[in-house]
Amino acid sequence: MPLARRPTGLWRDAWHRLTRNRAAVVSLVFVILLVFVALFANLVAPYAFERQDLESTDLGPSAGHLFGTDLLGRDELSRMVYGSRISLAVALVDVLIVVLIGVPLGLAAGFFGKWLDTLVMRTVDVLLAFPSLLLVIVVITYLRAVLDQPTGPVLAVIGGLDNLTGGLLGVFIALGLVSWLTVARLVRGQVLSLKEKEFVEAARMVGASNLRIMARHLLPNTLAPVIVAATFGIPGAIATEAGLSFLGLGVRPPLPSWGILIAEGVRNMRAFPHELLFPAVVLAVTLICFNFLGDGLRDALDPKLKVD
Repeated sequence: MPLARRPTGLWRDAWHRLTRNRAAVVSLVFVILLVFVALFANLVAPYAFERQDLESTDLGPSAGHLFGTDLLGRDELSRMVYGSRISLAVALVDVLIVVLIGVPLGLAAGFFGKWLDTLVMRTVDVLLAFPSLLLVIVVITYLRAVLDQPTGPVLAVIGGLDNLTGGLLGVFIALGLVSWLTVARLVRGQVLSLKEKEFVEAARMVGASNLRIMARHLLPNTLAPVIVAATFGIPGAIATEAGLSFLGLGVRPPLPSWGILIAEGVRNMRAFPHELLFPAVVLAVTLICFNFLGDGLRDALDPKLKVD
């Protein structure tokens, strides 16, 4: 008597397909390792990121300093390890913005339609009309100018938060303006195609409320594309933060960021190329791994693909 086939579902099949994608698996391992390094940076880093040794400036890679030292004698590996915290903090904020703003607004716009749909989508259109990087630079520059000379208790509190985050508050606000737009459109399109399906009509017939239909029937069916979109959005957020730090608009020194390390390396690239090479390679590998992982998730979460 043949054995009954073990029941499977979307997530089990997706995991099986993902594990068969070597590039995605390697990327997932790298991302997990990066998260571990960021969480335990004080244990992983051989030195404190601000520690200076003026007798060991601009050293090349050696046993004592695997990635060398910079102009002030600070260990490059330690600064890169602590810089991973900045990049992953920006990535986490980007995901939270997508989940807390983009998904609910797209869900509500697609389900209720009418004036709410018009309001949300026209807001998305207006924000998308601006070049995102230019909008981010304008917001951060204005916020920095205001917070440098705060007037009033509200700005003093905002300035305190900015100092607490090492100058990243402006980056977070700027990401809050642009990172949810694509996901909101994506979720709205998914909801528009799902809300007239038979299972939604059946839920209405048994008396399910609009909130229950959205939470129990529509939202789970939009999670797969949202996960993929968020994964693809993370490297964009990390690259944006690195670019802003490179321009001096991101994290404030002495906190390290991969963008700051690259900017410092560019100034010394002729004499000490290792100061540019190592942070640039780590940043590039991180972005590539997130993109590979996004590709793998996109293929794995495609319900049209069958598991062999």
